[in-house]
Amino acid sequence: MTERRPSDWSFVLATDLDGTFLGGSDEMRRTLYDWIEERREDVGLIFVTGRDPDFIADLCSTGRAPWPDFVVGDVGTTIAGIKNGTVTPLEDLEAHIRNAWGDRSAFVRETLKGAPGLVEQDTPFRHRISYHWDPETYDPASVKPLEDAGFDILISHGCFLDVLPGGVSKGPSLLRLLDQLGIDRERVLVAGDTLNDLSMFQTGLHGAVVGESEQGLLDATRDLPRARHCTLPGTGGIAETIRAARLHPTPPKEVAQ
Repeated sequence: MTERRPSDWSFVLATDLDGTFLGGSDEMRRTLYDWIEERREDVGLIFVTGRDPDFIADLCSTGRAPWPDFVVGDVGTTIAGIKNGTVTPLEDLEAHIRNAWGDRSAFVRETLKGAPGLVEQDTPFRHRISYHWDPETYDPASVKPLEDAGFDILISHGCFLDVLPGGVSKGPSLLRLLDQLGIDRERVLVAGDTLNDLSMFQTGLHGAVVGESEQGLLDATRDLPRARHCTLPGTGGIAETIRAARLHPTPPKEVAQ
């Protein structure tokens, strides 16, 4: 078998997981997953997610989803490849992320210690820290010192708050990966369903805002010409966009909702 070269792929799906690549009916998921697996020489798969590498390895090793070729994880603060069933960070592509975050985890935790409406998530953080967010008790003033220090604050799903290195998120990290791999941006479809996916759609790449997306994302992408607002949820919306935008000569078959 010849080596798969990303620059030769005719189509690349760069997709969020929860509510997107893991969304839709069982039939929608199976139809898209099978379509991808049957075309692995021709089709590339990149997970662009808030999930961490351990979650992705467990998800794929148990057969619940196809293995991706690459991962932009942790809300864009991890850029990784796959090696022997392990999500392996690409050190050169992460250098600017490490530099932007620095050794400031303790500063973030101390700043938000006891902050109303915020409870740190039980996740192995590398270059970000994420919290469960309660809009009823949250005080925006609590993150002001972090913003002043150059961090970005991202609220999504109506329940999560991410503290990220300034200028680092899903979209910019994905573009760095695509450029490193020599992938033609016209061949790429991004897909998502919440506000932490917004930066992907702001790249100008073909986009699938899948059905049942967060209202904030729908509002923020309404005037973006390439961000298609899909009728079908999750994997159904991804397949719908591949067909509508004619991104592959033999697109996934249509599945009833």
